[in-house]
Amino acid sequence: MDPSRRPLRQEWLTWSDVDKLVDVLVPQLRAAGRFDTMIMITRGGIVPGGLLAEALDLSEVLNAAVDFPAEHDLDEKTRLLVWPKFVQFPENALLVGKRVLIVDDVWGSGRTSTAVKSRVLSAGATGFTCVFHFNPYRSLFSRAEPDFYAAVTDAYIVYPWEVDRGLKGIPADLPGRLPPDSN
Repeated sequence: MDPSRRPLRQEWLTWSDVDKLVDVLVPQLRAAGRFDTMIMITRGGIVPGGLLAEALDLSEVLNAAVDFPAEHDLDEKTRLLVWPKFVQFPENALLVGKRVLIVDDVWGSGRTSTAVKSRVLSAGATGFTCVFHFNPYRSLFSRAEPDFYAAVTDAYIVYPWEVDRGLKGIPADLPGRLPPDSN
């Protein structure tokens, strides 16, 4: 990432903060009408998607995994032109004619959400992007933004499920746990 586009601060969220983000999004999403299915963008959209699927009583939940070449391998102009690799994506038959809610945690550059929405549209569905945080300062798209978002930020967001918990406080000799050398 271009150092001038890197966030200057970090914001560490609690589960209570996440509950508030869900509370902001749910009324927006309900006002938009019923969604037939949800696509959670891995990995960032898995927890937000699960929380929103539960709140909206959505039982048809799918995954999309998108990979872009590492940014440090590309110059700024090339980065804008590179095509994503879809590692995992629902079959078109699961999407055609449906209203699809596409969920991720953050809209930073916007590349991932935009790529998934384009693929959903090409499958014959109507796609709506949804994120917890929208960072318009990092977005690569001047005319695109998420359809739904709970907050605008200029910070690097750290969600509670991203905190490195490690094995602190867990004894190494728990019953049923293999010793490190036994693989």
